[in-house]
Amino acid sequence: MGTNEEHAPIRRVLIANRGEIAIRIAEAAAASRAESVAVFVEADRRGLHTRVADDAVSLPSAPSDPIAGYLNVAAVVEAAVAADCDAIHPGYGFLSENPALADACVEAGLTFIGPPAEALRLFGDKVTARALARSL
Repeated sequence: MGTNEEHAPIRRVLIANRGEIAIRIAEAAAASRAESVAVFVEADRRGLHTRVADDAVSLPSAPSDPIAGYLNVAAVVEAAVAADCDAIHPGYGFLSENPALADACVEAGLTFIGPPAEALRLFGDKVTARALARSL
């Protein structure tokens, strides 16, 4: 999570991704004795990741753009809250480098499993990140 603060153990994590990465996160959660919740859009309803996770919830999506559901920060956070999760793991791609998700997690009282929003903002801008690296 990017800090050395003490946190309560994660008991239920929403995986904001699909496919192989979601499966790996679900397996890691199980190894940590945490439950996992997969998300899916209608096109992925029968995806393996939805069966490997302990639970699965759908995200709103349009048949013309199924990927948009995985990029909808508000819908992902709402799904986590509705599924009684205490954390969100973005995996990679999709929302993994989106500081808005990290901010929304904090606002909803969820743990974002990834770098803090400030780090995502800083390193998401390569010019600023290089300038910081040079200054250090």
